[in-house]
Amino acid sequence: MNFRPILILVWLIIGYHAIAQKKAISHVVTHNRTTIICDAAKGENPYPAWGVFPKAEYPVRKITMHVTLGSPDSLNTAHWDYLDHIVLRRKGGAKGKALNYELGRMLTPYGSIYNKGWNWKWQVDVTDFAPFLRDSVEIVYVHSGFEDKTVGWALSIDFEILSGPPVVTPLGITPLWNKGYKYGDPNEKIEENLLPVTYESLGQAALSRIRIQHTGHGMDKPRGCSEFCTRWRELMLDGKVVDLRDMWKKCGDNPLYPQGGTWIFDRAYWCPGDLQQPDVIDIFTKPGQHTAALRMEPYTASSNIQAVENISAYLFHYSKPKQKIDAAVESIMVPNDEQRFSRLNPASSGPRISFRNLGADPLHSLTIVYGTKGFPAKTFHWKGNLSFNQVADVLLPGEIQEKDGENVFHVALIKPNGKKDAWSEDNEMDVVFTAPEKFPNEFVVKFLTNKAPQDNSISLINAQQDTVFQKKAAQLTALTLYTDTIRLAAGNYSFRLIDTAGNGLQFWAQPENGDGYLRIFDLKGNLIHAFESDCGVGEMFSFKAVPGFEMDTTKAQYAFSLYPRSVVDQTQLNVVSNKQSDMTVRIKVDGVLWQKHEYKAVKNAIFNYDLNHLPKGRIIVEAFMDGISQFKGRINKK
Repeated sequence: MNFRPILILVWLIIGYHAIAQKKAISHVVTHNRTTIICDAAKGENPYPAWGVFPKAEYPVRKITMHVTLGSPDSLNTAHWDYLDHIVLRRKGGAKGKALNYELGRMLTPYGSIYNKGWNWKWQVDVTDFAPFLRDSVEIVYVHSGFEDKTVGWALSIDFEILSGPPVVTPLGITPLWNKGYKYGDPNEKIEENLLPVTYESLGQAALSRIRIQHTGHGMDKPRGCSEFCTRWRELMLDGKVVDLRDMWKKCGDNPLYPQGGTWIFDRAYWCPGDLQQPDVIDIFTKPGQHTAALRMEPYTASSNIQAVENISAYLFHYSKPKQKIDAAVESIMVPNDEQRFSRLNPASSGPRISFRNLGADPLHSLTIVYGTKGFPAKTFHWKGNLSFNQVADVLLPGEIQEKDGENVFHVALIKPNGKKDAWSEDNEMDVVFTAPEKFPNEFVVKFLTNKAPQDNSISLINAQQDTVFQKKAAQLTALTLYTDTIRLAAGNYSFRLIDTAGNGLQFWAQPENGDGYLRIFDLKGNLIHAFESDCGVGEMFSFKAVPGFEMDTTKAQYAFSLYPRSVVDQTQLNVVSNKQSDMTVRIKVDGVLWQKHEYKAVKNAIFNYDLNHLPKGRIIVEAFMDGISQFKGRINKK
C-alpha cells in the first residue's frame, strides 16, 4: 500500500490546524471614501458595494466592523443627525439569496462645523454574522435624510477579521423583529405588531443569543416620543423576563464633540455621531420549542402622533462554549490614541482595560501584566465573578510611564482561574499612545463661570491621584472670573473640568446659561491652552510639568467665544491668542455667504455682528487666522 498520499493528507490537516490556531488579522474594505448624499425625494439613498471575504472553511475568531465618516472631497460636510443602516444584503454573488441582515446602525453627527480633512472612526463587533461574511458579500450603506446634494459624507467601511478557533459553533439564525413599529398610536398599538416569535432549538444548540439594534424616533405630545422620551423595554423568553432596560442614552459624554447641533441632548437610546452598540443577551437553552417576546412600556400619545421604535433583532443559535477556560483582551482604553477613547486620554496614571470571558466556566481570577514597552512591566491580580461572554472593566494602579512622543502600551492576561488559557493568541494587546505634552510648571488659570456655576468644578490632579488645586461648585459664583497662579513640582498632571448638567460652559441652544471659559496662560500673559466650552460633561487636559519650560510662542494658540448663538439680532465674537494674526470672518446661512469681515494684527479682541438682515436658518460663523480656519460656530436665528 502506498502510504504517501495518506501521510500528505494527514500533514496537511495537521498543518492547517496549526495555522488555524495562530493569530492572523486580515481586512476587507467594501467602501473606501465613498461620497454619500441624501436623496431628498425618497428619504433614503442606498450605497451598495461588494467585498471578498474568507472562504467557508477559514477559521474566524472575531470580526470587527470599522466605520469612518469624513468630510467629502468635493462637497461641504453634511449637517443633520440621520439614521443610517449598514446591511448585509446577500452573499455568494449577485444571484445569491437576499438576506438583508442589519450589521450596524449609524447615527450621523451634526457636521456643519467640520472642515476638509476631518474624519471620525467608530467600530462594532459583528462576529455573530461570520457565517454570512464569506466569499462574495454585498454590503449596503443606506443613508437616510432630506439634505440637498451640496453636502455629504466620505464613507469608509473596513472589516477587520481575526483568524482563530471560534468560541462557539454557529448553528443558524432566526430573524425576530425587523421594522419600524408605531408607538403611542391609539389606532395601532405596538403590541399588535411587535408579536412573539416561536423558534426551535436544535439538538446541538445550547445557547440562544439575541442581538438587538433599537432606536426611537419622532416627536409627539405630551412626552416627545420616541426621540425624547424615556420608556422601558423588556425581553422575555418562554414567558420569563431575561432583560429589562430603560431605552435612554446620555449624550453629553460623546467622544465626538463639539457638534453643530443639539448633540448634548439625551435621546431614545442613541446620540448624534455614534455607531450604536447592539444589545446582546445570551440565554442558555435546552433543545425544543421556545418563544421570544419583546414588550414596550404602555403609552398613548395625545397629539402629533408620529413616534416610531426602529428595531432589528436576530436570534443566533450556538453550541455551548467550546472551551472551559478562555479569556481575551477586549480593549485598552487608557492609554490609547484611538478617537473613541479621546475623552479619557492622554492620561498621566490609571491604565484602564477590559477583558471578556469566552469560556464556559465563570472567570474568578487572572493575572494582568501591563506597562509601556521599554519600561518595567507591572502586575495586577484580578478577582471577580465573570460569566460567559461578559466583559470586565478594570482600572489598573500606577503611573503611566512614557518617553516623549509615541509609545506602545502592552497588556497580557495570564493564568485565568489559575490554569492555562485555551487560546492564548488573544490574551495580549498592544496600542499606540502619545505622551502628554510638556508644559510649564508655573502658569495662570483663568476660569469664567457661566450663569449655572452649581454645575461646574475644576481640579488639578497629580500622577499619584492627589488633588493639588480645585474649585468646587459650592465655591463658585455666577458670571465671575477666577484667576489663580499655579506652581507645580515636576511630574505628570491632569486638569479636569466637570459639568454635572452635561451642557458645558456654553451651549448654543441654551443661551440662558450664559458663556463661560477655562483657559491657561503663561506668566507673561500668553495663551498656552484653552478648554472647549461646548464640552458636554466636561474635558480633561493632561500634561508633563517641566520646571523652566517655555511654550513655543511661534506656534499659534487661539481661543474663541461666540455668544449668544441663539439670536434675534446680533452676536459677539471674542478672540484670544498668543500672537498677532490677520483674521477673516465669514458668516453663512445654509451654506450661502452673507457677510465677510477682514481684520489686521488681531491678538485679543471683541467683535460685534449685526444679524438683523440675515434670514432665519442655520448660520455658521467661521474665523480664519492667517488664512487657516481655526473656528466654526453654529448660530440659530429665531
